[in-house]
Amino acid sequence: MNFFAYFIEHPHPYLWRIWGTWGIRFYSLAYLGGFYILFVGMRWQARRGWSRLRGDAIADYVTWVALAGVILGGRLGYCLLYAPRETFTDPVYFFTIWKGGMASHGGILGVILVMIFFARATKIPFYNLADATAFCVPVTLGLGRCANFLNGELWGRPTMAWWGVVFPDAPLVNGINVPRYPSQLIEALLEGVLLQLILLAVRFSTRREGAVALTFMAGYAVLRIVGEQFREPDEGIGYWFGTVTHGHLLVTQGQLLSAVMLLATAMLAWRQFISRPRVGSDLNTNGVISDKKP
Repeated sequence: MNFFAYFIEHPHPYLWRIWGTWGIRFYSLAYLGGFYILFVGMRWQARRGWSRLRGDAIADYVTWVALAGVILGGRLGYCLLYAPRETFTDPVYFFTIWKGGMASHGGILGVILVMIFFARATKIPFYNLADATAFCVPVTLGLGRCANFLNGELWGRPTMAWWGVVFPDAPLVNGINVPRYPSQLIEALLEGVLLQLILLAVRFSTRREGAVALTFMAGYAVLRIVGEQFREPDEGIGYWFGTVTHGHLLVTQGQLLSAVMLLATAMLAWRQFISRPRVGSDLNTNGVISDKKP
């Protein structure tokens, strides 16, 4: 075996480290970049006639998504789903965001709640707003996963593959720091690149409201389940329904949540596309959304 083929990853969480734990972190830049992508993407879709949210309302919406949806929802989701003991025993644990801890499923749910509120406030159809938002999300997810890799966190399961990575902070296996899958980069390719390409195809092929948003939810759930096959289960949670040495159904927390998300998406898709007649949301000859019934 050629051990020199393994890349030893040294965490690089800072773009610029000022002092101690203070500095400009790649993880923060990933979030800021994601919010900027959402702002630019919403404006671009509005110009094409794909989104009914326009003008100054876009900036207001992105602010709500960033603060109430992603940050609050992501943090609350992590505290309740991945660290409930710390959350309920330490009153200030929720606010210790500098220690890390954000859940993508919680962030998605938080954004959905913001979309419901904003759609009602602006009288914009929910799925019109949801489609425009979902279209911008995969790139942001990819940036976040790349930041996870630079942080040296959320590492993969042990592997003998030539492209395995040795993470200094990963748990030892029989006293040895073994190579692991770079699951962060695998998820960045799946949830970021591949999912974005899928949404591009859907966005340019149909204007039926709900198609992009529900494709995103289903695609993210499926690709997250696939990506979790390479990822070490969360510390303190482990596998559901078995262990590595006992049991064959090794399901992680992320896979379980994604399965629930996939089931909910199937129910929403049935309600949106099957249980009620189609309302016109096709393109007219100028490429602008038409609200006329067929």
